[in-house]
Amino acid sequence: MIAGTDIRRLACAGLLSLLAACTTAKMEDTQPPPMSGATNETAPGFENMQAGSEEDFILNVGRRTFFTKGSAALDSVAKATLDSQIAWLQKNPNWLIKLLGFADDGGSESPQISLSQKRADVVMAYLAAGGVSQSRMWAKGYGKDREVRACAETACQVQNRRVVTNLRNERDTP
Repeated sequence: MIAGTDIRRLACAGLLSLLAACTTAKMEDTQPPPMSGATNETAPGFENMQAGSEEDFILNVGRRTFFTKGSAALDSVAKATLDSQIAWLQKNPNWLIKLLGFADDGGSESPQISLSQKRADVVMAYLAAGGVSQSRMWAKGYGKDREVRACAETACQVQNRRVVTNLRNERDTP
C-alpha cells in the first residue's frame, strides 16, 4: 500500500517530468545577445532608455543613500552618491523629489521614525546646498516601515538604514 505522502511525491515528480518535456525554447534562444565588454556598452534590455528618465536616474546615478547605525551623518560614500544626484537633478529640472527616510537601528518605533526623518532632512539639506531647489523636494521618515529585508544580521540591516530619492511628476503627501 502506498502512503498519501508517497502518492504526492510521485505526482509531483510526474508533473515536473511533463513540464520539462513541454519546454520548446532552446537555451541559446533565451540568452541575451553577447556583450563586447566595452566599458560604456548598453546592457541588454536597456538600449532604449531615455536620458533624463527615471530608469536613467536609478541605473546610472543611484537613488539610495545609506547610513551607519544610529546616525544621520553623511559619510564620503553617501556624499558621492548625493553629488551624482545633484548633477543629474540640475540637468533634469522637471523632476520633483520625494525623499523617503528609513531606520532599522533597534529600539521602539518612535525613535526610529525620528531618526529616519532626520536622515531624510539631512539628504534634503545636502541636495539644497548643492543647488537643487528646495521647492522641488519634500521628505518623510518611515521608521522601520518598508524594510528592504527583515533580518538580524548587521550586514543585512544596513540595507534598511537609508534614504531613497524617488522622482515624481507631481507633489504628493509628504
